[in-house]
Amino acid sequence: MSVYRPPRIPASEITPENCFLNRRAFIATAAGGMLAATAAPAFASTLKASESRYTVDEKLTPEKDVTTYNNFYEFGLGKGDPAANSANFKPTPWTVKVDGLVGKPKEFGLEELLAMPLEDRVYRMRCVEAWSMVIPWVGFPLAALLDKVEPLGDAKYVAFETVVRREQMPGQAGYFQSLPWPYVEGLRLDEARNPLTLLSVGVYGKTLPNQNGAPIRLVVPWKYGFKGIKSIVKITLTDKQPPSTWNISAPNEYGFYANVNPKVDHPRWSQATENRIGEGGFFGANRRPTLPFNGYAEEVASLYSGMDLRANF
Repeated sequence: MSVYRPPRIPASEITPENCFLNRRAFIATAAGGMLAATAAPAFASTLKASESRYTVDEKLTPEKDVTTYNNFYEFGLGKGDPAANSANFKPTPWTVKVDGLVGKPKEFGLEELLAMPLEDRVYRMRCVEAWSMVIPWVGFPLAALLDKVEPLGDAKYVAFETVVRREQMPGQAGYFQSLPWPYVEGLRLDEARNPLTLLSVGVYGKTLPNQNGAPIRLVVPWKYGFKGIKSIVKITLTDKQPPSTWNISAPNEYGFYANVNPKVDHPRWSQATENRIGEGGFFGANRRPTLPFNGYAEEVASLYSGMDLRANF
């Protein structure tokens, strides 16, 4: 497989003044400074390396839009509800349990996750609703975490689960429930181990806001955004395809794979074009063509060789 090396985004665009804090400040914000004294040099070195490989030659979506326009139904159905309704959510302390078909199952504390070699990566994000963003994430490859638990030979899939806290997540409370809880997602093991697949702990050089999936979420840039499960508490390796919340809720509209494909429309709208948030154009001339695999075909298309297009999209 060829190495993913897209053009570099101009430094003036990917490093605005308030972006990419050093790791000392980043970890101090996330975990009360538990690792601040020892981790700063590692962050500086990974930052330089990752900028040259994982970026796109496109303008960043404004931070305000990234943190106020998104879907996180645990806090409400509207795009602004997560930002408005998540102030009482407590992302620390936090643990992520990794179990299933692994040689060394383990429960990771947040401080241990933040001690992973963190990288800055600028990815396109494409929502199934036909809007998109360009987001500067901070995180580490999911494969690095999987290596620590040593997947067994019969493991074929990776399942993910979001936290359930009805007292802190108003979208999970009340008589009417938009989705079954907990929110669950899954990837094939080879998708999970792809170098692009990221566990994010930050955005715009800062710790993840509650509304964006604090303290840790999944980012899979060649798939529709609903695959990016937020506020993860459990990761399980299995030999069977795991359930996916939107596939369960509307199987005629949302597949397990959910790879971005402009040639396969949603049953209720076209996927051929998209609106880049911050640029206008939901119904106008500023809409842009949607790229196969969201522009990451060189890196991931071979994962689906021989599969029926409608089955894997």
